[in-house]
Amino acid sequence: MIVSAAMSLDGFLDDVAEERLVLSNAADFDRVDAVRAGVDAIAVGAGTVRADDPRLLVRSPERRAERVSAGRPASPLRAVFSPSGELDPSARLFDRGAEDVGGRVVVYTSAAGARACPLGPEAAEVVATAEREVDLAAALADLAGRGVARLLVEGGGTVHTAFLSADLVDEVHVAVAPFLLGDRGGARFVYEAAFPQGPGRPLRLAEARAIGAIALLVYRRVNVLYVYAPMIP
Repeated sequence: MIVSAAMSLDGFLDDVAEERLVLSNAADFDRVDAVRAGVDAIAVGAGTVRADDPRLLVRSPERRAERVSAGRPASPLRAVFSPSGELDPSARLFDRGAEDVGGRVVVYTSAAGARACPLGPEAAEVVATAEREVDLAAALADLAGRGVARLLVEGGGTVHTAFLSADLVDEVHVAVAPFLLGDRGGARFVYEAAFPQGPGRPLRLAEARAIGAIALLVYRRVNVLYVYAPMIP
């Protein structure tokens, strides 16, 4: 599993302005597109759907063609974690128009969220994993049953925190922008939690390079002490 994010030097994924803050550049977007093309599913939290309105598609026609020639969908399966099920049916992620080259959309939610979710079956498949939370273990088991061996998690901070604190992440890809947001910062890369990747078991730096003004850092875990899959409240 890969966690991928672009953030400011002080760890923010966005600022408090209404317009989305661009933290990366075209070359890094293309790098992320290549990572997307190599996975089986892309996942985000409901907050990312609301804030960024992403489509989570492989953008490059060449990469889409390579996936199709290998017998795979042009873009990976797309997943959303939403305990409340409160998602806008008009979000681009759920638009299955003719130009959509994406795989299926699966929403992992709670039993209460499934009852409240306004999405129809033509937009997404809604899967309840627990009564009032998203059970990550159940969601990952469901993804595995769909043939997902390699998952890319693209945000936001609540989802990053859940997967990292559960020690489920194999790689962390962070693109760091050359500025700080301070009191203008909004969502964070991670929030307070008991992380196993502490000083006693740090991640291993696998890559560090400049992409224009952006610093790309790739970390990998060295070993696994335990795996605990929590709920996303």
